[in-house]
Amino acid sequence: MENLRKHGKPPYSLAVIHGGPGAPGEMAPVARELASDWGVLEPLQTANTLEGQIKELRSVLEKYAFPPVTLVGYSWGAWLGVIISARYPSMVRRLILVSSGPFEEKYARDIMKTRLNRLGNDEKKEVISLIELFNDPTVRDLNEKITRFGQLIAQADSFDPVPQDNEVLETQYEIFRDVWKEAEELRSRGKLFELAGQIRCPVTAIHGDHDPHPAEGVKEPLSKLLKDFRFNLLKNCGHKPWIERQARDEFFRVLEEELKE
Repeated sequence: MENLRKHGKPPYSLAVIHGGPGAPGEMAPVARELASDWGVLEPLQTANTLEGQIKELRSVLEKYAFPPVTLVGYSWGAWLGVIISARYPSMVRRLILVSSGPFEEKYARDIMKTRLNRLGNDEKKEVISLIELFNDPTVRDLNEKITRFGQLIAQADSFDPVPQDNEVLETQYEIFRDVWKEAEELRSRGKLFELAGQIRCPVTAIHGDHDPHPAEGVKEPLSKLLKDFRFNLLKNCGHKPWIERQARDEFFRVLEEELKE
């Protein structure tokens, strides 16, 4: 799989960073929406280590982007955007965090509990069963299982979603497992918080009020750390704003307003 798709016309001054880790392609609808006004890069992260994903994204930006670039990072991609912005400040003009995970461990403790409480009994049992399967080191070839897990989690994460195609090119369990383990450790040791404090470009966060990732886990830490930070809370909106019937238009309005600054 090639690790980049391009949308719109050059110069490519904007890049959308997908979540997961290991869910390449899910930001395609956002890229297409923005491509009428901007040249948009859609990197498809393929490395199976945190450092590998950082180097991979940096390489794509150096080769194809018109610097400094605006990064729009979704979920895990928001954290990746934070790391790139902190390490390579001259590359990034503006950072926009969409549905970011919380930046401190204390805000993350109830995320899965919230998700399970939103599911029916059968779905809840299936999620618990899949988590047990993922924790079994003897089990191999879990791409199909992680795809199903993602479907159930998306159900819990959404408020009022419109029907949509799954645009993830290939859910990759090993990338998810390995990179997320490193990312969680980065947060638990306080290193993610430290990196966020090193950012010098303007930062905007866009977050749904129904997202199980608590909004205060993004707003509170970054408000303390950053001089140029804005937070936008979308009503009736889950983890993926562009699929939400009641929030989609407001999401793109806020996003495009930020991009034009």
